[in-house]
Amino acid sequence: EIALKNTPELHIPRPPEYYSCLVRDIEILGWNKVAYVDTGLTTVKLKAEDSCGRQHLITLKLNAKYPTEPPDCLVDFPVQFAVSWMPQNSLIDIYNQFLAALESLKEFWAVMDEIDGNTWVLEPENPTRSATTRRIAIGSNVSVNVEVDPRHPTMLPECYFLGADHVVNPLRTKLNNNMHLWDPEISLLQNLKDILEVDFPSRAVLEKSDFTKDCGICYAYRLDGAIPDHVCDEPRCGQPFHQACLYEWLQGLPSSRQSFNVIFGECPYCNKVRKYNVNVVVA
Repeated sequence: EIALKNTPELHIPRPPEYYSCLVRDIEILGWNKVAYVDTGLTTVKLKAEDSCGRQHLITLKLNAKYPTEPPDCLVDFPVQFAVSWMPQNSLIDIYNQFLAALESLKEFWAVMDEIDGNTWVLEPENPTRSATTRRIAIGSNVSVNVEVDPRHPTMLPECYFLGADHVVNPLRTKLNNNMHLWDPEISLLQNLKDILEVDFPSRAVLEKSDFTKDCGICYAYRLDGAIPDHVCDEPRCGQPFHQACLYEWLQGLPSSRQSFNVIFGECPYCNKVRKYNVNVVVA
């Protein structure tokens, strides 16, 4: 049984009609739009450029019943890409639907590109075209996480502030008080600046190290892909920590006490007792 499981599956060639139909469809579409074809002619990657000059790829996984059945389409989109398909359709029909979807999302990508190009994005480190969130640095150990709606990218996004309470509470107040001033006719980034009454750190002036600090427990900035997201509330301290590091530290203190996902314990640096919201799953 083990030997059978480890035996590579025999490659069953597809009918000649499959290959002739696929090659004909690619020739009609144009080989200049093909970025990759595997040796078995089962996977095809097509490239396209939207009206703003951004490069995109669509990966097609074809089964043996093509063109009776549509290929599986893999795209780097923030929304679902569903292909309308009939047996008489070909690759050019998928490609045209792909181009139409690119144009419908160009405003969303313009918003995200403006954020990536003009602010310091802490997370994700290398955002994909499908990523709808950005954690933007505001100051030293203070940031805002924004969730942009790809269908309505210029509307007010969901905002979540990270940092010490004495710093983020005024930002929350400004957001609530100025929310009515949001103008969908101007850029999302400019709206955030106006609503929060802040200037985001500029890539042209500041380095990332100017407003990021390593965790005060493990002395690293990234831990399993995560960056410090908890900060001591004491204004004279303000030391950041990874959630996992802080949870492990507080669990080892006899003076700490936990109520659901809230732990009351001392800061490892200034010994101030405060509450920490943690969402660490313990095995």
